[in-house]
Formats: sequence, structure tokens, C-alpha cells
Amino acid sequence: MTGADDRAAAFVARMDGAAWSEADEAELQAWLAEDPLRQGLLLQVQAQWYALSAAPAEETAALMQDNGEAAPARPARFARRGLLGGIAASAALVMTGLHWRGGPSVYATKLGEIRRLPLPDGSVMTMNSGSELAVTMAPRSREIELAQGEAWFEVAKDASRPFVVAAGDVRVRAVGTAFSVRRRETGVEVLVTEGVVETWSTAPAGGPDLHLRLEAGDRATLSAHAVIDYEAGIPTSVDRSLAWRGGMIDLDGRTLYEAANEFNRYNPRQIVIADPRVAREQFDGLFRINDPEGFAEAVKASLGVALDTSNPEVIRIFLDTAEENAFSGKDFSAE
Repeated sequence: MTGADDRAAAFVARMDGAAWSEADEAELQAWLAEDPLRQGLLLQVQAQWYALSAAPAEETAALMQDNGEAAPARPARFARRGLLGGIAASAALVMTGLHWRGGPSVYATKLGEIRRLPLPDGSVMTMNSGSELAVTMAPRSREIELAQGEAWFEVAKDASRPFVVAAGDVRVRAVGTAFSVRRRETGVEVLVTEGVVETWSTAPAGGPDLHLRLEAGDRATLSAHAVIDYEAGIPTSVDRSLAWRGGMIDLDGRTLYEAANEFNRYNPRQIVIADPRVAREQFDGLFRINDPEGFAEAVKASLGVALDTSNPEVIRIFLDTAEENAFSGKDFSAE
């Protein structure tokens, strides 16, 4: 490998290992800015690295043995670190083996993890915290099965191979566009940031026609049998909902209940709103996804509520006696 290959591999290993800091991100961006070709190189190394991550350890070992290499007797995570010196050849071998077998490549993110992954067709997907999906690339189709969570897709144009995301009974199809799909308890939410997508339900016939055509700035939530919510042509709203791609939560007038749920998607320390009157309060602001403490302090300063941080696993937001008296005169009937 060249020096640039080594540096790209080192960056990818650091992203996958210890916490990725702002200093690390600044170093990466400075390195990328020095040469426009490095962005493509980084994406290639990420694809190779995560292909190794997706392949079961025994499959990786078998493929290496087929190539005349000694199979590592170490866990897959450490095996990948040991393969940095020859990552291009080893990763290409694993990816080829996966394609021969014709099965899907499965990817998952942990709590608080956001992962950007290039796909073999040139598309790029960004997975949100706690998500799981399977990717199947075929000569005439590109299929994503979103089992849980959320992902945003930048789809490479290829009219001969439709790009379809399945989330339960809901399908979303695009050719060359950018959109996100999120599985919620109430249904599947689709947000379009570029181009046009079609979405529909594969549930048994008999209900209303659920085919929708969504354009950039549109958002919709569908269940198996109904369109739950639809909002057209508001790009700023869509962009704010996708702030997680940059490691942020953008609260655009959400209730504190909704805001707490958003932070709880990313952090082991959970926020609990102890009073339903406080939970209905609306809040604005831009916060880092890994800073529930900062959010709680902002709520305290803005609304005058009390915080209980004695439990390292929970931040409790509540009203003390004086605050409860202040809230008692407020009319919540319209909220």
C-alpha cells in the first residue's frame, strides 16, 4: 500500500475503535483537504473494512485459507486490525466471496454509533444509532431490508437496477436520489432530501391505495394500511430532522417528551421527564447527541425545572414545590 493507503486505513481503524473526537475529525478533514482524491480512497478503505466487519469470523477464515493464507486465531475485531497492512487484498477477497454466495451483507450500529458506509454500486448509506439492515446487490436490483432503526441513502443513478428499501410492509423506491427511512412504533417515516421517491405498502389488498410520490423536502409516515402523516415541500424541516448525520439533535419546537426520546436513542444515560406537564412543554435548540447533560441543564435554565443527577444512569427532570405552584396556573388544555 502507499502512504496514503496506510493513512486512510489508520483513520478508519480509529473511527471503529476508541471514541472519535473533534480533534480526530479536524485531523481527518485537514488530510482530506490536501488532495481531492483522498475522499474516494477513504470510502474504498471504509468499504473494505466494514466488509470484513460484516463477514462472520469463520467465513473470513475460510476465505483466507482458500487463498492459501493462515486463518487468524484471534477475534474478528483484532484480526481486522492485524490485516491493516494488507487490507486491500484481504477485503477484496472477503467481498468477492460474499458476492459469490449471493447472500445479503448485514450491518448494525450500536447505541450512539453513527456509521457512513459506501456500497458496491457507488451509493452511500449513513446508519443512525441502534440500526440494523441487510444489503443485497444483484444484476437487476438493489435491495435494502431495514430491520430496525434509521438510515439515510445517497443513491447512485442506475435506471436498470431499482434501489428499494423495505421496512416491514412499506417499500421505498428510488433511482438516483437521497432520502431516509426510519422505523417508528407508529409506522415508517420517509424523508426526501434530493430527487423523487415512490413509497407504497405491500400489505394485503382491500384498504386504500397507499402509493405516494415524494419529492425533495417532503416527508411522510406510513403504516401497513394508512398514511399517518404527510408534509410537503419543507426542506428546512427535513434537514433539521436529519441533523443526526452530523452528530446533532435539532429540536424544532418538539415537546420535551419527544426531545428526551431522541437523546435516549443515543445515550446509555437516559432522560426521564417525571411530570407530564413538563413533558408537554415545547423546546428549541441544537445539541450534540452525546450531551444529554447539556440538554438537561438548558431545560433547567429555560423552564426553571429541577434536575436529579444522583443516578449515573438517569437524568430526572421534575418540578419541586415552588415550580409546581408556578406550573399549576398554566392552561395545558390546548397542548
